[in-house]
Amino acid sequence: MTPVLDVRGLAYAYPDGHQALFGVDLHVHRGERVALLGPNGAGKTTLVLHLNGILTAGAGTVAVSGLPVEKRHLAEIRRRVGIVFQDPDDQLFMGTVRQDVAFGPANLGLRGPALEARVMSALEQVGMAAYADRPPHHLSFGQRRRVAVATVLAMEPEILVLDEPSSNLDPASRRELAEILTSLEVTVLMVTHDLPYALELCERSVVLHDGVVAADAPTSELLVDADLLARHRLELPFGFDPVVAADQLAARRTAAG
Repeated sequence: MTPVLDVRGLAYAYPDGHQALFGVDLHVHRGERVALLGPNGAGKTTLVLHLNGILTAGAGTVAVSGLPVEKRHLAEIRRRVGIVFQDPDDQLFMGTVRQDVAFGPANLGLRGPALEARVMSALEQVGMAAYADRPPHHLSFGQRRRVAVATVLAMEPEILVLDEPSSNLDPASRRELAEILTSLEVTVLMVTHDLPYALELCERSVVLHDGVVAADAPTSELLVDADLLARHRLELPFGFDPVVAADQLAARRTAAG
């Protein structure tokens, strides 16, 4: 089966000569939820910016459902790959929530009742339909993050890329966002330092370090490898036991059917 995201031999150096990626291979299939882990400077952001053509590969290839990420395909690639940035204020710039969520699909030519249905569907998926006519700056940080997710969902992407989705959220907002992300029927690539969140949301994790893939394994297996975590500057919160947490998650999923 063709991966929905297929990265092969991706290398990239910035104009100042800093080499950020050294031949990255990453394959994500439809419906997977994958966490991208690694210390600061590992190349995670550089990799993400190649997925919808913000950066162009120095070597190697990136394809989305078989479509190469190239200049001639950028409009379609950017519809297929939706990136939710760490700061929601980078994505919310219109007068109301409704206008922000409508911006992308309207640029694709959607109008009238079809546009309104697309907007409300996206807002309902993130539990923000009641706030459609509110100015984004009147919302809490967690609410703005959910609206930012809705702006991407309104484009009906094949891949949802999340950059540190749990950062700066209070415990309730963190849990609410996890419930939303778990309910979405979309392929997810989540960049995070939050290892418990990776365990909760992503069955598979990929560790990037010094511009290469250093590990690719089920999240529950990766988080019990203390040597691997130490080598790649990944730390579990004090008192967090990934074995106990994994068992609790499995029990919850079984109870949920």
